Amino acid sequence: MTAATLRDLLDADHVTHVPGVFDPASAALAVRAGNRAVLLSGAAVAATMRGRPGVEVTPPTQIADRAATIKPALGDVPLLADADLGYDDRSDAVWTALAYERAGVGGLHLDDGANPARATTRIAELAERVPSVVVIARATGTGPADMVARCRAYAAAGAHAVLPVGVADRARLTEIRNALPGVRLAISRSESATACPALSDAELAALGVRLVLHPLAAVRSALAAMAAAYREILDEGEAQQELSWAEFAELTGQEPVPPLQDISRYAGEPSPEPWLNPPRPRPGRPSPSGPSGVQQDVERLDRLGT
Repeated sequence: MTAATLRDLLDADHVTHVPGVFDPASAALAVRAGNRAVLLSGAAVAATMRGRPGVEVTPPTQIADRAATIKPALGDVPLLADADLGYDDRSDAVWTALAYERAGVGGLHLDDGANPARATTRIAELAERVPSVVVIARATGTGPADMVARCRAYAAAGAHAVLPVGVADRARLTEIRNALPGVRLAISRSESATACPALSDAELAALGVRLVLHPLAAVRSALAAMAAAYREILDEGEAQQELSWAEFAELTGQEPVPPLQDISRYAGEPSPEPWLNPPRPRPGRPSPSGPSGVQQDVERLDRLGT
């Protein structure tokens, strides 16, 4: 179902922004905001699960595990996941796609690296053996002509869309669009220091772009907010910007806790909130108000000594 939704987004005549998520809470927030698809990148998993730089390869098992915890928070919103280079050969790429699919992933993006021929083979294998998973092929050409050649080969091999890495300006997108009419394009706004000025959604749609990926925007925003909160706690004793308890409870599926002023009405009677009730003594055990077991042992020894 989610893969079909991704295909519909690629077939649309407009741009869909695909923000990155990294845990169930961020996924729930993305859905609440109205996003129609989300992305789980290897860099986000590396930063939040492993505490390691995103330039290192994040194992597919870790991405699949994280995807499985995220998917229940998404409902019918499709999840796109990072598959790096396919993790070696075409058999590994197929294994990765199947593992992702079992975890609830509807599509993946696949890097090509320095060997476009091997990348083409992996894409063709995925299209044949795992047709239910949407494949977005990332092309890292060494120049304009090489970029167009790679994008053409990947689309012909069965990729549902191609993502020319590092290309987001009007001139180069126009060049690719003119060379590959009908091929769906995606771009990545990695929020890096080298990012170029953003074109409008209408401009991108006219150039054939259908998906705009934002792999690290949410995790970087979350880390900035946490850094500010930790400083405020240290300097002022409490964080200034945070979700209300009611919002937090709703987001995490908990029952809202009654306000403290309402707890007094339960005095002397069992509370409907189990966590508010004092512990009851077990049979044969002293009540919390009576002497403790240690006190009873001391009294027993005193009697034996007299």
